[in-house]
Amino acid sequence: MDELQELLAQLRQFVAERDWQQFHDPKNLAMLLASEAGELLAEYRWVANDQADTASRNGERRPRILSEIGDVGLALLLLCERIGADPVAVMRAKLEINRARYPADVVRGKSDRPALK
Repeated sequence: MDELQELLAQLRQFVAERDWQQFHDPKNLAMLLASEAGELLAEYRWVANDQADTASRNGERRPRILSEIGDVGLALLLLCERIGADPVAVMRAKLEINRARYPADVVRGKSDRPALK
């Protein structure tokens, strides 16, 4: 069993032991994901852009940032599990779409989005 499948099994057991499946409809899970992402974002509030890497790697913020990343990841896995989506396959497919949408020779070093054809 690979690490993702093992984590999913542990997550299923955790939820089942607490009888939380009843609350885990797709809407609630999407809201959970958004709220956890907001909590992660809040850890960067008022951090200057040029200090964001340092804040992520060192100091008192790091444990909170890692905790919030964990919450975001678990929420995403719960949503994928509920709707029958393979998170790795979905992300790989999206990466391929983005490769075509944002060719490196067109967007290299640019933050604006190219006009879609």
